[in-house]
Amino acid sequence: MHTAGIRIEGLRKRFGSGDTAVDALKDVNMVIAPGEVVGLVGPSGSGKSTLLKCLGAVVEPSAGRMTIGDELIYDNRWAIKDLRALRRDKIGFIFQAPYLIPFLDVLDNVALLPMLAGLPNALARQQALELLQALDVAHRARAMPSQLSGGEQQRVSIARALVNRPPVILADEPTAPLDGARALAVIRILNQMARQYEAAIIVVTHDEKIIPTFKRIYHIRDGKTQEEVGEGRDFE
Repeated sequence: MHTAGIRIEGLRKRFGSGDTAVDALKDVNMVIAPGEVVGLVGPSGSGKSTLLKCLGAVVEPSAGRMTIGDELIYDNRWAIKDLRALRRDKIGFIFQAPYLIPFLDVLDNVALLPMLAGLPNALARQQALELLQALDVAHRARAMPSQLSGGEQQRVSIARALVNRPPVILADEPTAPLDGARALAVIRILNQMARQYEAAIIVVTHDEKIIPTFKRIYHIRDGKTQEEVGEGRDFE
């Protein structure tokens, strides 16, 4: 295994205390290399969403270790002070719904994050346009989100997640609203972007259409993970 893009060791999360305590995560262990896309599957209530929120620094775990690249971010407590900067600079989020800002055009939806990080507006827009070109939606750069198809909106949301070149992408059911061809197109794009930008990508999914594309799958049940070798598919 290459140097980890993501390493999770013995991660636990308990909600509540005493007799009402609920252990959402009991012993989660994962290693994902830069440039790799893995699937995370499991039944409702198994801990998938909690795991993503912990890794995304939205929810604080109860115990364990999390490393992104060569930076330890959690070791039984947060190891860094500025969680907002961590989310902005190191983690990209892709959701089931694109959540594009309706009053900004496509280009500025993608450029907004680097602008907020302090990049000059012209340079931020240049970076955004390069990603839109790579994702074959540059011709829609000046369109408003309401003018896009569902597949185009999802491509724009992928561009937004990648624009700051984060080492980690967390994708939560990104193909749920899409038909088979568009779902596979999204997974193809994620694999291409993972390789191009050396991002480690976790895809949470129930989508039976895309599960066979993963070379590695983590199953989570009752708060514990188990790794499985998937069928895999090479996307060139």
